[in-house]
Amino acid sequence: MGDMRLVVVGAAGRMGRLLVKAVHETPGTVLAAAVEREGSPFLGRDAGDLAGTGALGVPVTSNVDEAFADADGVIDFTAPAATVAFARAAAEAGIVHVVGTTGLSEADLAALAEAARRIPLVQSGNMSLGVNLLTALVRRVAATLGPEFDIEVLEMHHRMKVDAPSGTALMLGAAAAEGRAVSLKDTAVRVRDGHTGARRAGDIGFATLRGGSVIGEHTVIFAGDGERIELTHKADDRALFARGAVRAALWARERPPGLYAMTDVLGISAL
Repeated sequence: MGDMRLVVVGAAGRMGRLLVKAVHETPGTVLAAAVEREGSPFLGRDAGDLAGTGALGVPVTSNVDEAFADADGVIDFTAPAATVAFARAAAEAGIVHVVGTTGLSEADLAALAEAARRIPLVQSGNMSLGVNLLTALVRRVAATLGPEFDIEVLEMHHRMKVDAPSGTALMLGAAAAEGRAVSLKDTAVRVRDGHTGARRAGDIGFATLRGGSVIGEHTVIFAGDGERIELTHKADDRALFARGAVRAALWARERPPGLYAMTDVLGISAL
C-alpha cells in the first residue's frame, strides 16, 4: 500500500497550514489536495508556500468533488456547517474523514454519525495525546469518587476563539458524566449569573476564560469537603493537534466504517 493521499480543507487558515505541514512531514502521507471556500483570496496559491514548507505543487482549490475523488482521506478543522457538508462528500467518495472541528451541535453530530455508516470517521474535540489521556483519567476518577465530590471544568483559550465552552471542555465534561453514569445534558451547568442559589448536587459545571494568545488550558476539578483533586492539561503548540489528526487518518485507513474517537486511535478507550 502506498502513501496515504490526504486532503486538507480550510487549508489557508491557521490550523489548515499546520495540517499541510504535518501531512508533508509525516512518513506515509502525502498532500493530495488543499481546499478553500469559493472566493478565497488564496485560491490558486501553492499550499506548501502558504504553510511555509516550500512549494509542494498543490494549488489551493475550491473544487471539493475533484479533490476528494483522488484521495484516501480528508482532515477537517473548519466550521460546523462546512464539516457536515464535507462529511457527506467524504461518504460519497468513500474516504476517511478526520474531524477536529469544534462547536458541533447535536444535529451536526447526528449527520457525522450518518456519514460514519459508510466510511471510517474519527471525530474529537481535541486531537492531542495528553488531552485524550486526561479524558480517560477524568472518566476513571469520576467513577471512583462519590457524588460528594463536585465536578467543575475550567478552560481558557485565546481571544479569537468563537465557541464556548470549548470542544475539549465538553469532551471532558462528557467523560465525567460517563464515569458517573449520568447524562451530561441533564447535569451540565454552563452559565452562572446573579443569585443562583446553592450548587445542586451532581451538577457538572463549566467556566470559560478568553484572552491573549492562550492556545488551550483545561482543568477538571473534583472538589470535596476538605480536599480537592485537579487534573490539568496545557497546550503550548497547535502543531500537536495537527500531528494527532494525521496519526488518526493513518489509523483509520485500515478500519471499517464507523464513528471513532481519538481514544480509539490511541488505544486508551478502556482506561
